[in-house]
Amino acid sequence: MGIILKPIVTEKVTDLQDKFNRYGFRVVSSATKAQIKAAVEDTYNVKVLSVNTMRVDGKNKSRYTKAGVISGKMESYKKALVTLKEGESIDFYSNI
Repeated sequence: MGIILKPIVTEKVTDLQDKFNRYGFRVVSSATKAQIKAAVEDTYNVKVLSVNTMRVDGKNKSRYTKAGVISGKMESYKKALVTLKEGESIDFYSNI
């Protein structure tokens, strides 16, 4: 299993891509910054300047059904924001 689970493509992360050349990835919770840096450089053939990581707590969710209110929680995960060298970029949509 790889270090990078999937890229994060949201409006907020897309804005970071345009302004600061930063990309977001959902990564394995046990991954270190050095492992994330190596995985991104190998996978996308780019030069990584820095890696910032954070643990994101799962949100509480509830829904209303015939049987009543069902409550639950989304899973927690680790997110990595990767800053690339000036002039380099990652195209997530090239293989669609």
